[in-house]
Amino acid sequence: MTRLNNYLGEFVYGAIDGSVTTFAVVAGAAGAHLGAPVVVILGFANLLADGLSMSIGSYLSAKSESDMMKRQGIDTGHARSPRIRGLITFLSFVSVGFIPLFIYVFDLMFGLRSDNNFLTASILTLMAFLVIGYFRSRVTHSGKIKAIAETLMLGVAAAAAAFFVGNVLEKIIT
Repeated sequence: MTRLNNYLGEFVYGAIDGSVTTFAVVAGAAGAHLGAPVVVILGFANLLADGLSMSIGSYLSAKSESDMMKRQGIDTGHARSPRIRGLITFLSFVSVGFIPLFIYVFDLMFGLRSDNNFLTASILTLMAFLVIGYFRSRVTHSGKIKAIAETLMLGVAAAAAAFFVGNVLEKIIT
């Protein structure tokens, strides 16, 4: 197993949460009929705050595990670095979590004024879910189809719930 494969779990962890939570923010904003500027603001706030939170959580979890092993006299020489675990969680969260925002940023930068941003974001995010599901199957040593299907269902369910809440609240509030 290569050194990078040692951190594949952190990549999958960050990528799943980054794509699901950011896509949920995008879906909620789309359900509320909010414009691209609002989607980008909320999306980037989510990317930074949630990405930092997840990476800090990953670091502290790994550090606590390492500290406990040291107190028990267990050799931690081959253990994965808590700092690298936190960093990979953050980088995967932000990089994959950016995918649902990409079309909105592109729209703002180049003035597309497209009515299809949410559809495009959905397609791009579904493709990301497929890739994450594949890598998840490698981490869990489970079937590819099962891991991909579970990842897709998780993402679609979160997005549907967020879209519904955004749509309902927009009707109640306005």
